[in-house]
Amino acid sequence: MLHRRLLRTAAPLIVGALALSACSKSDDDAGSDGGKKVYRIAYQGPLTGESSALGVHMENGVKLAIKQANARGDLPFTLSYAAGDDAGSADQSPAAAQKIIDDDKVIATIGPAFSAPTKAAGELYSQAGLVALTPSASSPALTTLGFTSFLRGIPNDDAQGGGMAAYLARKVKARKVFLVDDKTEYGVGLAGVAEADLKKAGVQVVHESVPQKTPDYTAVATAARNSGADGLIYAGFYADAAPFAKKLKEAGFDKPKIASDGTNDRKFIDLAGDASEGWLLTCPCVDATVEPGIKKFTEDYRAEFKVDPGTYSAEAFDVTNLVIEQLRTLGTDATREALLDKVRHADYKGLTKRFRFDDKGEFPDRTAFLYRVESGRIAYQGNILTLAAS
Repeated sequence: MLHRRLLRTAAPLIVGALALSACSKSDDDAGSDGGKKVYRIAYQGPLTGESSALGVHMENGVKLAIKQANARGDLPFTLSYAAGDDAGSADQSPAAAQKIIDDDKVIATIGPAFSAPTKAAGELYSQAGLVALTPSASSPALTTLGFTSFLRGIPNDDAQGGGMAAYLARKVKARKVFLVDDKTEYGVGLAGVAEADLKKAGVQVVHESVPQKTPDYTAVATAARNSGADGLIYAGFYADAAPFAKKLKEAGFDKPKIASDGTNDRKFIDLAGDASEGWLLTCPCVDATVEPGIKKFTEDYRAEFKVDPGTYSAEAFDVTNLVIEQLRTLGTDATREALLDKVRHADYKGLTKRFRFDDKGEFPDRTAFLYRVESGRIAYQGNILTLAAS
């Protein structure tokens, strides 16, 4: 049984890797046609591994932006795509980043997608003077580490963590919250924000740290049930949130449960089954399938990839187009350093939001949204602070 299961898992990854290789080659071949200069835009994120669904959603947004920009035919250069798979791992991130950096045609990177890989590779991108514009890495600490080429295209986890705390304190009127992080850079940072804001609101917090790939979540689920908490927060990714959700259901924990954007993916429902029902999910990202201003993007995405956009697909599309528009102003004489300066000072109106950055590379807005698992689908609820106050 295990052998068959491994084969079923490995086959799509092999096919996906071959398809990606073929796609990258065809993009490069097309970029050399007509004698135009070729610039590559890279994406670094998890294209394999347990969190690959989140990574591929973003990769698709990057690739769609590049394809559409080339199709318009008004650029003095041709764009191609380069993939940097870090599997969502801090350990694999430096190698993925170095591969991108060593390609002298790469002019900018979208990513890294996750916080721990960003922390691991940030200095490499800084030394190379190469834009590293993330559509999703949200740890507040990332803009305090002295990275000179890192820019964030979303609100950091002050928005998510603060929103979670506000919702449980004001809407749920919780007096005690059971808070679990997955011991990653992302999970610990987000949980820290939520805990601080809950305590400011007078809410008691029981905080547990449970590492990724824990084989059995029975103990922490039982602790949650026995804690007397009125609500629960999980700061981590869907691959761990799913078995935790199952154990919470088995333990009989029936209070409101909120998980962060790392869990906000269809894979959470697929893995957790009916134990996912009723979970609240946060994200500083829009739902491209319901926002009227993003209808054309959603239609184009479905036509290209035969699936709906996912978490951060539209944001990845937006930040790629931001880079392309700044690159257009530099023309065929662009350098990495010149583009970095242009992007750092950009003020760009995308589909999802207005993009601009402070002197640390931080996105200045602090808006997060709430979603809910209803009847086996993730349903958009609205601005989390507005909902908390209603």
